[in-house]
Amino acid sequence: MNKDFPMLNKNIIYFDNAATTLKPKSVINAINDYYENYSANSHRGDYNIAFKVDDEIDLSRETVKKFINARRKEEIIFTSGATESLNMIVFGFFENILKENDEVILSKSEHASNILPWYILSLKKKIKLRFIPLNEENKITIPNLLKTINNKTKVISLAHITNVIGDVRNIEEIIEIAHSNNIYTVVDASQSISHIKTNIKEMDPDFLVFSGHKMCGPTGIGILYGKYELLSKMIPFKFGGGMNESFNEEKLILESIPYRFEAGTQNISGIIGLRYAIEYIESIGFDEIHRHEMYLRNYLIRRLKEIPYIKIYNEYSDSSIILINAENILSGELGLYLNSKNICVRSGAHCAKMLKEESHFEDTVRISLYFYNTYEEIDELIDALKNKNELYNFLK
Repeated sequence: MNKDFPMLNKNIIYFDNAATTLKPKSVINAINDYYENYSANSHRGDYNIAFKVDDEIDLSRETVKKFINARRKEEIIFTSGATESLNMIVFGFFENILKENDEVILSKSEHASNILPWYILSLKKKIKLRFIPLNEENKITIPNLLKTINNKTKVISLAHITNVIGDVRNIEEIIEIAHSNNIYTVVDASQSISHIKTNIKEMDPDFLVFSGHKMCGPTGIGILYGKYELLSKMIPFKFGGGMNESFNEEKLILESIPYRFEAGTQNISGIIGLRYAIEYIESIGFDEIHRHEMYLRNYLIRRLKEIPYIKIYNEYSDSSIILINAENILSGELGLYLNSKNICVRSGAHCAKMLKEESHFEDTVRISLYFYNTYEEIDELIDALKNKNELYNFLK
């Protein structure tokens, strides 16, 4: 992998893939190619390099459509990331249809981006947020979901895989239950999109979002998928160039879907780079990615258990995310110690600050693996953690 990922040659061990993934050379080259060889704007020029930009964006939209098996490419909207996508859904669609005392179901293990927009909407519209109780492993169960649903429930908005516990939800069953009760569904696929094959036709969400930077793509680019009939009822989140067909003092006529939701100059290099990231992931294959991640996860869990003062919080989750702490050491201190060994991990609450209300922990060190990680890197992590004297001396 070193030849494909320049960052792997920087003398670091990168275990923070849940925050963002490394970028392969093909993605970097595609971005540079745009800026060096056809750096024009989209839908704004009657000349060859502008035509090429338009073609590249259309090709990327079609690539995303096929990648998630959507029904039509018009259902694919380019955004700055999952955060913007969720805000567009909450304030562009649900703000216009939810009424006072309607209820939205979430969990306390959701990322801030899937809680805070709903929280703000609850203040504006006086809707109620209900949280599915988590079990002893901090996971959602179907019985607990069913107990939370009532005749006021209008939306269920959940991550497919959470960014802290790393639990893989049975999202298809959750959506089936929701739709049988006339409940809308929103899926945050940010953590799942690069690890599990997403099939919109089988999953059947009403809305789904993800970010490119968590799947070997550029930062500043994301996707909002929505069923076409719902997008036709959604009000644009931004207004400006490119999203209107015409306007005057009395009337605004919107562009067709998806362009009405893509006001202003888009992150063109990001849109192009995202396509190359998808092609790279598909060249490896999700079965191979999952197989390698699970081998690494099982190996890491086994090696961590060799260290008596290391606590594992999510041993039985099914993703590549592992949470730990060291006895009597703050997570941030452990993160800094590992940094001194050129090992990159994440410490803190990981943007899921409500999770502590149900879990038995607050801040943790998160180790998140991806297909370019190795057994040898895990061994180096374990050697660093096992060196108790050096670890405690570092903190003096």
